[in-house]
Formats: sequence, C-alpha cells, structure tokens
Amino acid sequence: MKDDRLDSIVNFCRLIDREKFIKRRTYLTDGERFENDAEHAWHLAVMALLLEEYSNEKIELSRVMSMVLIHDLVEIYAGDTFAYDYEGLKTQKEREEAAAAKLFSGLPENLAARLASLWNEFEESRTPESRFAHTLDNFQPLMLQAATDGKAWKEGNRKLSEVLRRNMHTSEGSEALWHYALDKFIRPQLENGHLSNDIVINDN
Repeated sequence: MKDDRLDSIVNFCRLIDREKFIKRRTYLTDGERFENDAEHAWHLAVMALLLEEYSNEKIELSRVMSMVLIHDLVEIYAGDTFAYDYEGLKTQKEREEAAAAKLFSGLPENLAARLASLWNEFEESRTPESRFAHTLDNFQPLMLQAATDGKAWKEGNRKLSEVLRRNMHTSEGSEALWHYALDKFIRPQLENGHLSNDIVINDN
C-alpha cells in the first residue's frame, strides 16, 4: 500500500539520525570525548522533566520537552556553532533559518508547521516555555564543565567574562538554576584556576 505521508515522515526520522554525528564542544562527564547534539537534546528533555518546579513561571512541560528535543535539528545542515566562535556567531541566525526551511520542508505540511513553530518559539525566547528551555540549554553545559573539572574551559583559556556573557539570559527562565550554576559550577572553576577571573561576578 502506498502512503506518501508516512514515507515522508519515516524519511525525516531517518534524516534526523544525522544529529547523532554532530559534535558539540562540551565533554561528557568522563572527559574522554565531546557529546553530540542528540545526546545533548536527550539530556535536556530529561532535565526538563526533573527540574520543571524551578522554572520562574508556570510552564507546559510537554512544550518545553518538544522544544529541547528539536532545537538543534537544524544543525544537520547548519552545523554546530561553538558558543565562543565569535565569527561563526555573526552568521548563525541566517544559516540556521535557511537550514530550518530546508529541514522541515520534507515533512507533511501540518507537521512542518508544528516543528517550525516550536523551533521559532525557542529561538525567539519570548514565552515561559522557551525561556526555561534556554535556561536548560545553558545550564547543562555548565554542569558538564564542572563535572570534567573545567576541561574545555582550560583548553580554550576561557575567561569569566566570556562565560557570563554567554549566560546573560540564563536567569530569565530560572533564577534558582542560574544561582545554583554560579555557586556550584562556575565559582569552583575560578577557585582552581581553570577559568580566568577577569571580572567581578554580579550575583543579581
């Protein structure tokens, strides 16, 4: 029996397997290799389930989980843009918007619209769900940095000012998680010299 709709959905499911091959620049907890995009997305989805109560605002959990699961799928075509690649960041928005249009166009119209809407909501960060999703997206790499004793920060000679700039909006989704990250993930790496202390932390 021919089913074009099912074919297109299955083809998309096959395509997104490529997310497993996109390397990020955050080490796994054993410090042996970088995580990939699919591992990152899975981790965020489970963290959303566990940390929902720490959102600044009431959220629809299923929407947060949907956003974090699909937010990096565009990197199948756009590639991962490293948080501290300042040249790459200049073109990230344009590259990822083009990638999203290409990626979602292979789905049936209603599903393409659904995924595009979720992706755009995440990117715009204007809803409680998207703000919390962004907090998790920032919190998770900080957690892994601490778990590996700041290995990637040491290798990149990262400065505190860079980390704080990267996380300037993290508290907007969860004040509690941001202050936890400051105390448990960032300050210890300053104390052991694995993160360059070039400015004073503002705790607000």
